Amino acid sequence: VGTNMAINGSGMFIVKERTDTSGAKAVFGGPDLYTRRGDFQLDKDGHLVNGAGYYLMGVAVDPLTGAATGSKPDLITISGDNLPAKQTTSVDYRANLPGYPNTNSANAAVANSELLAAAGYSVDPRTTGAGYVAGADVTRFLNESIAGGAVTVYNSDGAPINLQLRWAKTQNAAGGGDTWNLFYQENSSATGATPAWRNVGAAFTFDASGKMTSAASVTVPSFTVGGASVGPVALNFGTGLSQFADANGQVQVNTVQQDGYASGVLDGVKLGDNGRLVGSYSNGQVLALAQVLVADFNGTNWLKRRDGGAFEQTVGSGAPVINQGGNQLVGAALEESNSDISEEFSKMIVTQQAYSANTRVISTAQQMLQDALNIIR
Repeated sequence: VGTNMAINGSGMFIVKERTDTSGAKAVFGGPDLYTRRGDFQLDKDGHLVNGAGYYLMGVAVDPLTGAATGSKPDLITISGDNLPAKQTTSVDYRANLPGYPNTNSANAAVANSELLAAAGYSVDPRTTGAGYVAGADVTRFLNESIAGGAVTVYNSDGAPINLQLRWAKTQNAAGGGDTWNLFYQENSSATGATPAWRNVGAAFTFDASGKMTSAASVTVPSFTVGGASVGPVALNFGTGLSQFADANGQVQVNTVQQDGYASGVLDGVKLGDNGRLVGSYSNGQVLALAQVLVADFNGTNWLKRRDGGAFEQTVGSGAPVINQGGNQLVGAALEESNSDISEEFSKMIVTQQAYSANTRVISTAQQMLQDALNIIR
C-alpha cells in the first residue's frame, strides 16, 4: 500500500533507520534522521518505509476517539488487526410527520379515522407503560399507521439489526397538542399474543404551528429484533422532528443515521486532513491512525548528509523544531526530485564499469574460440 506525501514549504519528515533484524522483526537504532523523501510504502509489519529504506515516525492516534496517544515522535505502526465492532448508542432521526396521516383506515368524512385507537387491540399499543402490538393485531396496526423509515443498528459483536419504524397518530387536540407514537418491528413472524411491534415508550407532541413540544431525545433501554438486542440507544431528534401538512399524508424522512458499525479489515492508508494518516476499512469506516510530524531547523545548512537523501542533526544545525504537519503536508504527491545526485552518479559509474567488464569477457571468450578453430584447421 503506497502513501506518497510531500511537504509544501520548509521542514522534513522524521525517520528512523533499521540497524538490525531480530527473527522476522526489524530493529531500529541510532539517532532520529530527517528527509524530504515521501515515497512511503506499508511493509509487512505495518511500518511506512520510503524508497531509501527509512521508516516514518510520528504520533499514534486512537482510531475510536481521534486523540493522540503520545507526545514524542515514535515509529508509526499501522495495525493490520480487525477494527473492533462498535455498538450503536445513538440514532439521529429527522423527519416531518403529516398533519393528517393518510393511513389505509383514514376517511376524511369520518372524524379521527386517521388515528390509532386502543379499542379493538389485544393490548393497548399506546404509551401506557410497555405498549406493543400483538401478532394477531398486526393487520389493523398497519392500516392505522404509516411507515417511518428504517436503519441498520449494530450490537456489541457487530451483528446488524434491521430496525423498521412506523408512526401512528394517537390524538388530535383543538388548538394544537397533537400526539404521535413511534413503533419498531420486534418480530416479523409474530402470531397470536406475541409482540410484533413495540412502542418506544414516549409520546411525541406538537403545537398548532407544527413544532415539537416533547423531549428532543428519547432513550430506549433496548431494541430487540428477531431475538437480537441492542441498547440502550438514544433517539435524537433535535429540532428536526416536525408536523406540517403533507399532500401525500406520509412521513418525510430527512435523516436517519446511527453511530455503530460491524468489524472491518484495513483496505488502505492515505494522508488525510491536518497531516493525519487515515485508514479505510471494509466496513466503510475511515479513521485517523497516526499524526505525521514535520521537523525544521534554524541551521538547516549545517545538517549532516546521510545516504538516501536523509540528514542528521549536528551542533551547528541546532535541535529540531517539531510540529504537526497540518496543511504543510500534501497527500498523493511527491517532490519533483528526491534523488541523491552523488549516489545516483556513483551507481551509474558502477553499472558502466560492470558493462565494460562483461564486454571484455565476451570479447576474450570469442578470441579463445577463434584460436581453437584455427588449431583444428
